[in-house]
Amino acid sequence: MTTIAVIGAGPGLGAAVARRFGREGFAVALVSRNQERVDALAAGLAGTGVTAGGFAADVRDPKALTAALAAAAETLGPVEVLQYSPVPHPDYMRPVLETRPDDMIGPIEFSLYGCVAAVRQVLPGMRSLGRGTVLLVNGGSAVIPHPERAGTSVAFAAESAYGHLLHDTLAPDGIHVGQLVIPGAISAGHPRKDPDALAETLWAMHQDRHGFRHFADDLDG
Repeated sequence: MTTIAVIGAGPGLGAAVARRFGREGFAVALVSRNQERVDALAAGLAGTGVTAGGFAADVRDPKALTAALAAAAETLGPVEVLQYSPVPHPDYMRPVLETRPDDMIGPIEFSLYGCVAAVRQVLPGMRSLGRGTVLLVNGGSAVIPHPERAGTSVAFAAESAYGHLLHDTLAPDGIHVGQLVIPGAISAGHPRKDPDALAETLWAMHQDRHGFRHFADDLDG
């Protein structure tokens, strides 16, 4: 059995992705800062027959994040799919003219440094498997920067660039890297942005393995 590791797992998109991949036979590693929350999510998945475990780590702490991913692989099986989708803190969304140099540290640590740490941790296992998928999930400011959300606009753009580089570099190794851009908010009941609909899109990206950037909805939708 191989594992999908969901970084930033919560009761919405993270849980939906866990259910979708779990139905396909993946074990699920749920990673977030709150151990109690991921333990509760894992217990709920176990009740539906999905093998799951919760692992606590802050994405701004690379050592903690890599340790959590190492524990997940040891406990559940090698990580074949990595989803990096933590939800940014509101403090990362200051207007551009109010953003000081220090205000950029958190967003960059959150979106870029954490992503790099996670990818580097799981890559050896993917190479051993001879396959793997990295799924990056970002908001619309990854594509069109927003002057009221300077931190995430810059940090998402950096994460996007890193992901695109990985997409081109890792394809010959059988490792696919894709980005899902979700304009606006994830919305229950929305035909394209409901958590279950987004999970289906992410499953299709894993299966189809073509192209880097995908959009959950129109950018002005």
